[in-house]
Amino acid sequence: MGLLLAALRPLAVMNENVLTLGRTVGCLAMALMVVAILVQVFFRYVLNNALPWPDEAARFAMLWMTGLMAPTALRRGGFVAIDMLHRFIPHFLAQLLNLFLLTISLLVLCVAVKIGWNEVTGFGGRFATASLHIPFSLDFSQWHRVPRSWMMASLLVGCTLLVMVNIELIIRSLIGLSGGHSKLPPIPEAETDELPAGAE
Repeated sequence: MGLLLAALRPLAVMNENVLTLGRTVGCLAMALMVVAILVQVFFRYVLNNALPWPDEAARFAMLWMTGLMAPTALRRGGFVAIDMLHRFIPHFLAQLLNLFLLTISLLVLCVAVKIGWNEVTGFGGRFATASLHIPFSLDFSQWHRVPRSWMMASLLVGCTLLVMVNIELIIRSLIGLSGGHSKLPPIPEAETDELPAGAE
């Protein structure tokens, strides 16, 4: 158990710091997505002149928001799950089942990382987006289309972060099976604004 705890602590700290940064960038991506959608709604339905870039910009931001937010959801147990079976089997068997599912998830995520790498470096990554452009000069006289690989990198980054979180959860599960629940470093939960007791 000592080796598992020694491996868990730096991994937990690294995941927490990286995911904090990911949540910040993910929130920014969500804000940009909302702005792009609102701009398109205004131009399409008020001015009757739809723009070509907001849809693709919103999709770009949504992919990065998902890739950066999903690891936090996995680490905090925020994914939708059917836990009915866990309630009807002994605690030790439930932990074994959880470890088995995490191991299967790790295998799937490793395949997803490979797919993400192929999307970024393969044939599809050599193309550019249809309507997204970025300036290549300070006077904004030169613009180039955003490479498609930048968009698909969200899959690679997101799945890589999910692998890191999954490994941490597997180590936590192994420590739990060894009876070391009390020694596990806590996973910070999302901050919520709760009303004080008795407040209406």
